[in-house]
Amino acid sequence: MATSLARISKRGVTSALSSNLIRRYFAAEAVAVATTETPKPKSDVTPSPDRVKWDYRGQRQIIPLGQWLPKVAVDAYVAPNVVLAGQVTVWDGSSVWNGSVLRGDLNKITVGFCSNVQERCVVHAAWSSPTGLPAMTLIDRYVTVGAYSLLRSCTIEPECIIGQHSILMEGSLVETRSILEAGSVVPPGRRIPSGELWGGNPARFIRTLTNEETLEIPKLAVAINHLSGDYFSEFLPYSTAYLEVEKFKKSLGIAV
Repeated sequence: MATSLARISKRGVTSALSSNLIRRYFAAEAVAVATTETPKPKSDVTPSPDRVKWDYRGQRQIIPLGQWLPKVAVDAYVAPNVVLAGQVTVWDGSSVWNGSVLRGDLNKITVGFCSNVQERCVVHAAWSSPTGLPAMTLIDRYVTVGAYSLLRSCTIEPECIIGQHSILMEGSLVETRSILEAGSVVPPGRRIPSGELWGGNPARFIRTLTNEETLEIPKLAVAINHLSGDYFSEFLPYSTAYLEVEKFKKSLGIAV
């Protein structure tokens, strides 16, 4: 019995010693590999030769479509994040404000003299109008289009105010010296007579404008034109973001 116990204890001691030796061996190997491993060389940031040089603003302001190229007058203010596509003409003294999209891919869009299209407006034109009226979108002179409005194949005659969040559908006509209240919806083919105030969904006649109110309509357009001049003087054609990009490239060691 004593002999059997001695043999068992001897085997246990032998196995414990062998396991400790194996652990020490692998630990020493791991330390050796960690100390002898060569550090990875620092790779310099180099631009790819086939990388497309996009505009620094992240989007294209002027988008030609086929033979059609948007035309912007020299003294017209178009915000940097506005999109003009296709058959779009922005006349002298007019302004198109931040986030607006004028998409003349199907028909012509015209923003007349000293008119303004305010923030987040969408202006589009269809191939043809179901009413038989012109399908192009015309915003004549001294017109103020409020923010978040949607205009599609409509005609706005001189000296009008379109309230914010308004929708003008195909073939609708707003005659001169008229005002459309905010949030109004003008159905296809609807005509708003001259010198009247309309509003609602669908738009309905509210009252006739006074002479003083009609005289204030072009004054509002002129005031916004003067305000756009302050913005216009702060922007170069491609803004000044490229200066920060070039500075960042130099800090990375990239040739500008």
